[in-house]
Amino acid sequence: MANILITGGAGFIGSHTADELIKRGHQVRALDLLDPQVHGPHASRPAYLHPQVELVPGDVRHPHDIQRALVGIDAVYHFASLTGVGQSMYEMRSYVDTNVAGTATLLDVLAARQRAAAAGKAQPLRRVVLASSRAVYGEGTCQRRDGMIVYPNLRERQAMEAGDFDTHCPNTDQPVAPVATQEDRPCAPISVYGWTKKQQEDYCILAAKTQGLPVVCLRYFNVYGSRQALGNPYTGVVSVFYNRLMAGQPIALYEHGLPRRDFVHVSDVVAANVLALTADVPAGECINIGAGEGHTIHELAETLRDLVQLGGDLEDTSKFRVGDVWACYADLARARQRLGYEPRTSLRQGLQEFLHWARRQDTVDRSAQAEEELRHHNLLGEARKDAA
Repeated sequence: MANILITGGAGFIGSHTADELIKRGHQVRALDLLDPQVHGPHASRPAYLHPQVELVPGDVRHPHDIQRALVGIDAVYHFASLTGVGQSMYEMRSYVDTNVAGTATLLDVLAARQRAAAAGKAQPLRRVVLASSRAVYGEGTCQRRDGMIVYPNLRERQAMEAGDFDTHCPNTDQPVAPVATQEDRPCAPISVYGWTKKQQEDYCILAAKTQGLPVVCLRYFNVYGSRQALGNPYTGVVSVFYNRLMAGQPIALYEHGLPRRDFVHVSDVVAANVLALTADVPAGECINIGAGEGHTIHELAETLRDLVQLGGDLEDTSKFRVGDVWACYADLARARQRLGYEPRTSLRQGLQEFLHWARRQDTVDRSAQAEEELRHHNLLGEARKDAA
């Protein structure tokens, strides 16, 4: 059994991971600043947080908070992060400060711990797990008609305003079809959030090579499930759509609802997190964690509406957000080989679990606020009326 620290441990993925670790006999400590955007303006210890979790209020950007939380710890899960793709494009400093500087600060402290362990003055860390993201890829992997695998570039705003939302071959400009994305695809983020996750990985991989830090980077795809922040309109499309339905408002389907995502239920992500604790994985390895299949945003909205059974219109629009990708879903071969990971929750099953929890929560629809902020920062576009 191990003493485990989870940064951001009072949040969505962190709290579910804590539940499973405690169930398996581990001791869990959570370092969390209880961000009001996630936990509400009067944030306190969440009711859902397991009573055996030792909650340490603190910030990963402050070395003393980390040092205090690290006492007696054998393994670390680093989940503390800002996660809104759209919001990251106009709050760059906050995202870089929290995600990049916070990770660098954590690595400084962990590297010092490893040096002390090498000198026989501390116990070495067994494992460090970084919560990374599919956002490091930018657009997913695609295939041309002749079978060649290509990696599309950032879609041009001018093309989308003309009604062309497809990804294109960077060499021939012909439309291409999405295929599963492997970990060796070149990383080319197209949002500030994506770049911060790539930098987190880069620093962790460097620490693995130079400091012997036993870190593994798990690239989560679109995680959903109970305990998502229902009041945060900047991340979590399932929560956003649910709030719209509960408010009796139509769901606006950007890009006609055709973008494709890999929606992975939090229970499958937790299973991967627990496997990563003891699996024989080389330090610095990056591993996809997803469902391994792509669903369109329209499919997601339609399934959720069907399960909620409150009606609600699906509004087909040609709006788009700058920094969104067209399609990306996970190749899971490495996860299966390295971790023995296998997703078990279908989209419909996962949404049922989410709804069972969400119906007992207070909801508020703030999507109009998020959309207005995007528009104000020139990050929300729409195809012209005369576009084909």
